[in-house]
Amino acid sequence: MTYTPPVAEQRFVLETIARFDELAGLPPFGAATADLLEAVLTEAGKLAANVFAPLNTVGDREGARAADGVVQTPQGFKAAYDAYAEGGWIGLGASPDHGGQGLPFALASAVQEQITSANMAFSLCPMLTLGAIEALQAHASPEQQKLYLQPLVEGRWTGTMNLTEPQAGSDVGALRSTATPAGDGSWRLKGQKIFITWGEHDLTENIVHLVLARTPDAPAGTKGISLFIVPKYLVNADGSLGARNDVRVVSTEHKLGIHASPTCTMAFGDKGECVGYLVGAENAGMRAMFTMMNHARINVGLQGIAIAERAYQQALAFARERVQSAKFGGASREPVRIVEHADVRRMLMTVRAFTQAARAIAYLNASAVDRAHAEPEAQKKADAQGLADLLTPVTKAFSTDIGVEMSSLALQVFGGMGFIEETGAAQHYRDSRIAPIYEGTNGIQALDLVGRKLPMDGGRHWRALLQRERQFVAGLPRSGDLGQMVPYLEDAIEALQTASVWISGNEGEKLADTAAAATPYLRMFGLTIGASLLARQAAEAARQLEEGQGDPAFLKAKIATARFFAEQLLPAAPALLGPVTRGADLFYAIPEEALFSA
Repeated sequence: MTYTPPVAEQRFVLETIARFDELAGLPPFGAATADLLEAVLTEAGKLAANVFAPLNTVGDREGARAADGVVQTPQGFKAAYDAYAEGGWIGLGASPDHGGQGLPFALASAVQEQITSANMAFSLCPMLTLGAIEALQAHASPEQQKLYLQPLVEGRWTGTMNLTEPQAGSDVGALRSTATPAGDGSWRLKGQKIFITWGEHDLTENIVHLVLARTPDAPAGTKGISLFIVPKYLVNADGSLGARNDVRVVSTEHKLGIHASPTCTMAFGDKGECVGYLVGAENAGMRAMFTMMNHARINVGLQGIAIAERAYQQALAFARERVQSAKFGGASREPVRIVEHADVRRMLMTVRAFTQAARAIAYLNASAVDRAHAEPEAQKKADAQGLADLLTPVTKAFSTDIGVEMSSLALQVFGGMGFIEETGAAQHYRDSRIAPIYEGTNGIQALDLVGRKLPMDGGRHWRALLQRERQFVAGLPRSGDLGQMVPYLEDAIEALQTASVWISGNEGEKLADTAAAATPYLRMFGLTIGASLLARQAAEAARQLEEGQGDPAFLKAKIATARFFAEQLLPAAPALLGPVTRGADLFYAIPEEALFSA
């Protein structure tokens, strides 16, 4: 299964939606020139296509194998990881103070998308390391940063995130792992964590676990959680590795997909000697972990986009080769390639349009994170942070839902052959299914959007975003390709405005109605903003065509894709206004004991 990085598409979205030229004008990102953008996307794409993509099927078939506390990764993974680390790709967006290149998160996100498209199971390893780097840069002490950050940035060590426990699931506040002070500044941890991605492996010399645990007399719930560094091998003061820590892998899970990614049950302190180091203050662990989680949620959203892109490319290649049936309504009764059939075109265009809409949301989200870090003016920084916070649950949930739906639709293009493992289409479908579940299930993301993100700062951020998109649509011409999209965009924005106001007015007992509205509202949000961002790209494509710039075929395709989304897919957004505002009563209209009818 080959993979071709969509470099031209990524560059266009970074330039048009992320406004890469503006990012390059901010002090930390002065090196982010247009030439560098092209070079990074091209070179990372070669690594993804030539090194990681060929291992995707290998990893799926071999899987990661655990025995006697050791996890062995599939053949070729160690060499691929070494090439990735030696190329400096892990440190692309990390601070130069710790050996990183200090480039925008938006650009690092595009690189992460390429690696994920090529090999989703592998990509989870550096993704968790990137999150660990973010958390330690923001919350670790200078001494901890000196010991741990450079090896992580260089890829000599990897990082993990340890939250979930058997009895807790998504309710992090119910965790029971404990941390007891040892009297020398270190702590002794004890407990078990489950579903730990890349918790043990043979790719690097050390693994840095970031672990949530409770200290003695900590308050109940999330307010009593602290964050600890727990290295696989203890780290000496000079940075060299010491003794093996009392942390081990108990087992790995047998999963639906991402077989090459070891999902581990981890035991801490079986011998009472698990050494950990507190990050930040006691009982402030959730704040530190949310830095890592929010970073991860954007990258998980990219997984949905990446898997949809890979599935699209494979389905398109099959459709251009498979000959079957005469074209409906055609003059000839000779069979044609299935790419000529209207329904196959509908499926391909749907996958293409949804993938590009989700990509635009994710890149806008990443650029908002960059601006929140780099804007020198306080108000611009606050506005950027508000937009980043608002978009993060949408990026995670909308994009990962799209990943599942589009990999399923791409499989449908294959017909019966898609159900056969040898074609590879089924692997994308299987791999994609985890993304809506982890880093907070998509239902939790939707509740976060309506319960926390919409009310932030009195609703200022969602109102600003809708006003911006409304003004953009108002400025579009009323004729031609761009004009065809206007009525659909106007209807969707108006419906989203109405839904947002309705949710914002819910208090007290009506919060149950807000919970019922959360998932359809998030879908409505993603459809509407995704359509508007595609229209922005179409407007820029039209400008370039008029001025004789760029590749005409690429630019015309951008316009056609935006129109397809607006006219064929966006009408679902205003149709969701009813479900959003209907309330929760029907959810409970059948008594629990009557839900099953024999």
